[in-house]
Amino acid sequence: MALFCQRCGTGLPPGARFCSSCGEVVSAAPFISGSPLFRPIVGRKIAGVCIGLAQTYGWDVSLVRILAVIGFFFSGGLVAVAYLACWVGIPEETMPLP
Repeated sequence: MALFCQRCGTGLPPGARFCSSCGEVVSAAPFISGSPLFRPIVGRKIAGVCIGLAQTYGWDVSLVRILAVIGFFFSGGLVAVAYLACWVGIPEETMPLP
């Protein structure tokens, strides 16, 4: 599917979020996930759940972590239970053999 900027008409690569010519946000382009859901070893703070979700869905890691901390305090424990379930349910990244 060919994508074009609605503002200037420049052709865009699949998965583009911004126009390379004018900088317009391309909202019609769907996010194409390039990686499966897993908990990475590098960059994690506690269990890697937040960074795993952020990398898979293209979100900002800091925003996911901030929302998780706020959710821990204001959800009555629901986010904590969901975090623990993700910790158990999301597989850990496998290290490639040398």
